[in-house]
Amino acid sequence: MEPQPSDCSYCARDERLSSISIEICRLETSTLYLFREQTYRGRCVVALNTHETELFRLDPDTLGRFSRDVSRTAAALQRAFGPDKINYAIYGDLAPHLHFHVVPKYRNGQGWGQPFALHPVEKQYLSEEGYREVIAAIKEHLSV
Repeated sequence: MEPQPSDCSYCARDERLSSISIEICRLETSTLYLFREQTYRGRCVVALNTHETELFRLDPDTLGRFSRDVSRTAAALQRAFGPDKINYAIYGDLAPHLHFHVVPKYRNGQGWGQPFALHPVEKQYLSEEGYREVIAAIKEHLSV
């Protein structure tokens, strides 16, 4: 595995990352995290396990496996929570490490018909038990 930059929160896996997300599990080429802010129930991040900043820099095999990780996550969220649509986003301006936001959207929920809010004004956080329940539902459906 190539060296990981210490200034990257996804590589360092330090409090910068744990303050905004909870690690769910390792996937084939990535790590799945539950975003602590849960305005969009089930919102996750799938972060590549090696440090890279652009999709086009991945070799075809890694790109395919990373895409399958994202697809597997989306399918688990669909089965676990029944959203009306799943949004996908890659940014990286402020967190330059390849990661997908995988965001369930609900027809009667926040921001339907608009791109999801990366930082919603009215934030929704769960209790520790609430996070455990969401993570359990995702893990159950990842294995299907």
